[in-house]
Amino acid sequence: MRRGRPLPPLTLTTEEQETLHRWIARPKTAQGLARRARLTLLCAAGSANMTVAQRLGVTPQTVGKWRARFLAKRLDGLLDEPRPGAPRQLSDTAVERVITRTLETTPRGATHWSTRTMARACGVSQSSISRMWRAFGLKPHRTETFKLSPDPLFIEKIRDIVGLYLHPPDKALVLCVDEKSQIQALDRTQPVLPLRLGQVERRTHDYTRYGTTSLFAALDIQTGRVLGQCHARHRAREFRRFLDTIEAAVPPALDVHVVLDNYGTHKTPLIHRWLLRHPRYHLHFTPVGATWLNQVERWFAALTEKQLRRGVHRSTRALEAAIREYLQAHNARPKPFVWTKTADEILANIARFCQRTSDSGH
Repeated sequence: MRRGRPLPPLTLTTEEQETLHRWIARPKTAQGLARRARLTLLCAAGSANMTVAQRLGVTPQTVGKWRARFLAKRLDGLLDEPRPGAPRQLSDTAVERVITRTLETTPRGATHWSTRTMARACGVSQSSISRMWRAFGLKPHRTETFKLSPDPLFIEKIRDIVGLYLHPPDKALVLCVDEKSQIQALDRTQPVLPLRLGQVERRTHDYTRYGTTSLFAALDIQTGRVLGQCHARHRAREFRRFLDTIEAAVPPALDVHVVLDNYGTHKTPLIHRWLLRHPRYHLHFTPVGATWLNQVERWFAALTEKQLRRGVHRSTRALEAAIREYLQAHNARPKPFVWTKTADEILANIARFCQRTSDSGH
């Protein structure tokens, strides 16, 4: 037999049911409001306060409180009460106007809004604009780049190359090959001031250029060792010479799988004839605009960061000597890059990016 005070019946209209379900399903709803919506739906289904409390992990007093507030104020009773403090100075309409203007317009004579220009245009304070942009995650001063490959065989090439990285073939060598062209031999116009206690290294912003060189490199994905060769130019004939260098360094019993990009010098008749004379070589071209698939590009980035960007080279000979020194230091303790992403994971990430960018919902 039921004891205690009888509970007043809690019934919901169709519109109220739809609103409560929408609050529960919406990902940005506060957890407290979503719990209250579930509580109300359970009470409307005829569940006792004790049963609702056990299902939601709250106390029966909490269930009774929100049940009473719903009966008194309906849906408004489930919302948080206004907190103490100064009342808002800006209405929702004013906030919407600022956000819409930020997203859909640009100021006259500029490519993007700043807090000051937007404050002048909307007649509010700069600090208010800053708070609105932070609340909605807007950063008009920032921009990022992206590149989607237009290659019609994009998926097939992704699966081919990633398959080589994750499951290299037996009795074969997988080499990531590319050239870093037009590396400049630079010297500062005034002597570099070295690092001191409490003082970073300093150098002039301008420089003197003493010529360029091009580095051809082949990265062994299994050992991390790099075979490199510098040339004054980066034509097909220089690339063929580098292939001859690879041929001399690779044991004749192994097949050679070469990952490289779509640069024109890799596809000339001269290279085709060389490949016909060396049938153990198999070329795997990265998709157009997706050279990030080539692991040697990451090695080039490390070379730039550790040796080239802050290096002082007064001749191409000095530049090439510095590159060879970096090669020797790297090969003394080689460490291969660890490829972890599968082709399906890469394609899924790209699909999510496309969907988020287009905002099509399909």
